[in-house]
Amino acid sequence: MNKTIRRASVFTLLLVFALLIRATWVQFYEGRALADDKENRRNAIETYAEPLGNIIVAGRSITGSAPTEGGDLAYKRTYEKGKLYAAVTGYASQAYAPTQLEGIYQDVLNGTDPRLKTVMDTITGTRAEPGNVVTTIDPEVQKAGFEALGETKGAAVAIDPKTGRILSVVSTPSYDPTSLTDANTAGEAWERLTSDPDKPLTNRALRQPLPPGSTFKLVVAAAALEDGLYGSVDEKTDSPDPYTLPGTVTDLTNENPNAPCEDATIRTALQYSCNNVFAKMAVDLGQDKLRAMAERFGFNDESQDVPVRAYTSVYPKDMNKSSTALTGIGQFDVTATPLQMAMVSAALANGGELVSPHMVSQITDSGGDVLEDTDPDSKRIVSSSTAEQLRSAMETVVEKGTGSNARISGATVGGKTGTAQHGENNSKTPYAWFTSYAKSDSSDKEVAVAVIIEQSDAARSEVSGNGLAAPVAKAMMEAALKG
Repeated sequence: MNKTIRRASVFTLLLVFALLIRATWVQFYEGRALADDKENRRNAIETYAEPLGNIIVAGRSITGSAPTEGGDLAYKRTYEKGKLYAAVTGYASQAYAPTQLEGIYQDVLNGTDPRLKTVMDTITGTRAEPGNVVTTIDPEVQKAGFEALGETKGAAVAIDPKTGRILSVVSTPSYDPTSLTDANTAGEAWERLTSDPDKPLTNRALRQPLPPGSTFKLVVAAAALEDGLYGSVDEKTDSPDPYTLPGTVTDLTNENPNAPCEDATIRTALQYSCNNVFAKMAVDLGQDKLRAMAERFGFNDESQDVPVRAYTSVYPKDMNKSSTALTGIGQFDVTATPLQMAMVSAALANGGELVSPHMVSQITDSGGDVLEDTDPDSKRIVSSSTAEQLRSAMETVVEKGTGSNARISGATVGGKTGTAQHGENNSKTPYAWFTSYAKSDSSDKEVAVAVIIEQSDAARSEVSGNGLAAPVAKAMMEAALKG
């Protein structure tokens, strides 16, 4: 063989090897990436080739699947009472990525989760029968919150303090997920929903932290008792009225100028929602101690999964004393979701222990066999003594103070109202908050609830936690205690 032919043969062989290596690379490395690409139409065809598994509430499916007419996608997702449960389910769409529980458990619901495969599925390479997601949602509590919120822009969360089971997640205005399921009609619905200034696709209960206002005073009071700044909720505080913010000439006043807020006890300060007491208390404690207590309740947790990832509720850092004072009344850069404020009440109701909130109890296969059980953690937030004292003070708020609209016959109810400033120089309608718990006097049932009314038809002068948010909480607590 002459030299030229030999070189040509070697070069050709190298090209063949290069092609083999490239084919192997594409097949075994890039193949999975190509298969998982969201633009790969085959994924949607496979997902909607058969009915999806379902999301279960109280033993009943609130989702389904329906045959489509024409096209290469055989089925589409359907929802029963879609607006009622949208903040729980999210949506599974032929056109858009799934959200909420539909997104988190999409592998279970479309049958691609490896835990669903039988031996025969593995041998034949067929897709397994889809599984189901069993939620902790109580339909009566969900309905009560949804109807009580009505046409307002707001949200509510209800938790069983003893188990951490989330009984309700409501966000209004809501939307019907069914409008987004069909690829042929989803685009129009998507345009309408995303351009709506009320943002119905936003889950306000879990994913929109806002200033918590005076509901945050519970966290401040907990820090003061745990630190020993004050020995009990009935010990007088050192609280001038009005209180001049440190380093300024600005006096912090109270909503009710006639309230007995000067040197008030924690009980009285919660009853009348005395700003001077908690602003001064925040400064006396210092931002580090207050932040530590807030974080024990769940603030600044960037991985708060229920299992939907909740947006982080924030207690800020690096403040001067006047800003620290404002955090004591739930303003400045303090933000919280309704979930977070429900967790505060749940921990106090449960003797100072917080059981991890969750809204999924089990994952099952198509036959009902359990693939995964939720086993929530429990951690102590404050001592049982501190929790007991704050419950007593919260009950005074409902019995004699600003939370009177939450009273329930046959139940012990504790709560805290809040009205948070909104806009530059408080130029916009304030947010109305209420966080609470209720325990039945005749059974062992109990519940913790937090409600925010972001916007309503009420006049600005009528916006208050007691007037707007407490009635919603009451309706939800009554439903939970009857259930």
